[in-house]
Amino acid sequence: MATRGSALARWQADRIAQLLGGDVELVIVQTTGDRRADEPLHRIGGTGVFVKEVQEAVLAGRADVAVHSAKDLPADTPPGLALAALPERADARDALVGSTLAGLPTGAVVATGSVRRRAQLAALRPDLGFAELRGNIQTRLDKAVGFDAIVVAAAALDRLGLGERAAERLSFADMVPQVGQGALAVECRVDDRGTRARLEAIDDPGVHAAVSAERAFLAALGGGCTLPVGAHADVVDGAVSVLALIASDDGHRVARGRETDTDPEQAGRRVAARLAAGFEELV
Repeated sequence: MATRGSALARWQADRIAQLLGGDVELVIVQTTGDRRADEPLHRIGGTGVFVKEVQEAVLAGRADVAVHSAKDLPADTPPGLALAALPERADARDALVGSTLAGLPTGAVVATGSVRRRAQLAALRPDLGFAELRGNIQTRLDKAVGFDAIVVAAAALDRLGLGERAAERLSFADMVPQVGQGALAVECRVDDRGTRARLEAIDDPGVHAAVSAERAFLAALGGGCTLPVGAHADVVDGAVSVLALIASDDGHRVARGRETDTDPEQAGRRVAARLAAGFEELV
């Protein structure tokens, strides 16, 4: 089972191993995102920098399974791989560590490496300043004392037993999360029928439908969209409802929309078309 080597990545791999019944050997892979940990994500490629080498380990036969945070996956699965299981999802919200949003003083500095988070916080609080922050969860928490607050995924805190560090979990109305945030994603080779069957047995259909809708939103925007985007979907009475966002980098323009459909991918594509039309001159 291929995974990154951080404490969170190992927790996720161990969790998948547990769901599969154990008897799993971990193959630790260092990714581009790990090697270039001091550089802003948007400068080194953004989506995909934490998964490419893990996927290559499976394609090359060094591992049978790849475990990821679903939020790290690009919108399209590489040829030869199947996204076989999305077994569970934790709290998909973003969390502030160090202060609540209302408790931040005027001109406070919030650290985050995510332009999506910066844009939405800037729209909520134009007075805020921002600083770059990279590294694993523990590294970022250690650096939190140097800022008024930092932003991290609530799921990461919870999975590492650090949920009490969250001063506030931001509502989806205030902060639309990254596509796939909080979900675990497991890939295998398309032609590995035995492994694929084992993984499909631990798949959660509701989580899979929700994340598929979010990923369809991202895919529909295409590679030409460099603006901050986010999406979160829920499944209610058999239909998938997708809340999505496109913003300008400075947060001066923020467009949110929601679409619901019994077809997850159709819901994602529809909300993408709706929001992209409103940002036609920027996308």
